[in-house]
Amino acid sequence: MHKIIITVLATCLLTESPNLLAQQTIKIPAYTAYAVPADQSTETEESNMFSANKGLFNWSNDKQEIQFYFKLKQIGQLNIALSLKGQNAGQKIDVGIAQQHFKVAVPVAFEFKKITVGSVVIKDSGFYCLTIKAANKTKGLIADILALELSGPAIENIHVNLKTRKNAASVHLRYPLPDSCKVSAFYNEVTVAPASDIPHSYFMACGFARGYFGMQVISPTERRIIFSVWDAGNEAIDRNKVGDENKVQLLAKGDGVYADGFGNEGTGGHSHWVYPWKANETYRFLVTTTYDSAKRINNYAGYFFVPETQSWKLIACFRAPKDGKPLNHLYSFSENFDGSNGQFYRQSFFGNQWVRCENGSWKEISKASFSYDETGRHKDRIDVGAGVWNNKFVLWHGGFKNTQTNYGDEFSRMDTNKRPIIDLYKNIDSAVEIEKEKTLIDSFLLKAGDTIAHWNVSKDVYYKILKEGNGEKPAIIDTLEVIYKGQLFNGFIFDETKDKSINFPLNRLIKGWQIGLIECREGGKIRLIIPSYLAYSIRNLMEIPPNSPLIFDVEVIKVKKAGEESQKNIQK
Repeated sequence: MHKIIITVLATCLLTESPNLLAQQTIKIPAYTAYAVPADQSTETEESNMFSANKGLFNWSNDKQEIQFYFKLKQIGQLNIALSLKGQNAGQKIDVGIAQQHFKVAVPVAFEFKKITVGSVVIKDSGFYCLTIKAANKTKGLIADILALELSGPAIENIHVNLKTRKNAASVHLRYPLPDSCKVSAFYNEVTVAPASDIPHSYFMACGFARGYFGMQVISPTERRIIFSVWDAGNEAIDRNKVGDENKVQLLAKGDGVYADGFGNEGTGGHSHWVYPWKANETYRFLVTTTYDSAKRINNYAGYFFVPETQSWKLIACFRAPKDGKPLNHLYSFSENFDGSNGQFYRQSFFGNQWVRCENGSWKEISKASFSYDETGRHKDRIDVGAGVWNNKFVLWHGGFKNTQTNYGDEFSRMDTNKRPIIDLYKNIDSAVEIEKEKTLIDSFLLKAGDTIAHWNVSKDVYYKILKEGNGEKPAIIDTLEVIYKGQLFNGFIFDETKDKSINFPLNRLIKGWQIGLIECREGGKIRLIIPSYLAYSIRNLMEIPPNSPLIFDVEVIKVKKAGEESQKNIQK
């Protein structure tokens, strides 16, 4: 019967508005309080101390402080009482608020008892923190607390979060798309403020309609760079229920990157790289897409710039079905993804945003609008804000601080005119990838009944003359008339001329062609196996995944020597 009464009390409290009208007494459930330091620093394990039925229980660490937060909008007297019980005679607790402290004896009882703590005069409106800690050392339980009870003129229109989940509201920046630009890449820079790199934080740089890309603090000892893309369809929880036609497919990932699926907030493909990023250092993120509107598919790739090596790293590339559009709905956010430490203040800076259009031009984004999630929209948490500082957009949340920002507020910064310079051929995994692909090429040839011994090698390009030509060998500066076919190791033909020849200046082609084709005379045929770093490296192409070694069969129809056309024109 006792449990039923407590359950009903908790349910009633949860149904009240967070902005409470003046009343004789307001009961704030103890499950809304925070333990500092948090119990094992995870929401699941902290539930061993807090629940809707029991309030605060199992509190035995005398180094832990219990914190209640609320906003008082009126000045005047505030009366404080606690509904509590204990097991140890002589146990006392210290209750502090507004620079005043009260010593309270914990009653030894089986039932909760209302104990008057004292009164303070509230002289200013704003957020207040009421703290409770052990006043004397003890072995075993310090106190069980069901609720904090407040009364007096100061509680008129008090604001308090009555939800069991105690995370700060997530805050967002929405970026407008430039006119007439079909976006193929989104670039952003992120800096986390000092002391804001708190566990259970996600600072997301490059969000788009199908996914998001940023950095997380998982625990005191682990930080990640994370890139995820949502499946198609409406399944929100279990990815096992998503049909193959709706599932995102992993095409490639960087060295040391973990990749799998995810669920419970929609479903999709997830990837992360464990990397010890630091607060107060700026990090660069890039998302690119290629797409086929007829097939309604997109390839999305996330790239992270590693400042220690001054090079890019592919995190992952995913193929998303039922899409077929340029990047859209661009945004950034800051999130407290666990409910155990939402009392901490988090601040981050987002700057120098750019998008690349399909025609190759870059456009700077210097405007953003502010929004927040349901926790903010329902006014469970009102400590959220945004702005501009040092020509960067600012997001903050948590900390129980006053805000002057409203949902939908728009902000502008000055253009930097510092277009990002992206060289994906210079990437952190290139040396590792070269060794991987040597093994892959060897395995591929053995499977095909061939060996590397039957091939010539020039600067890591494998080549075999299929037909000897009788003309000159080309130079890098020459133009070639060729017929060719390009394929992946799985046999997929991504490009071919078939029977129609095409002309290419050799020095404008991929490095692998430049290295290999100078070995083939005019009139000859050659087969090339080109490692990815001499082809398209970690670039995101529609038919060629990042880190793909390529096979080309090329027939050199004609070698047009450099200057030949100019000489003909002079003779005319």
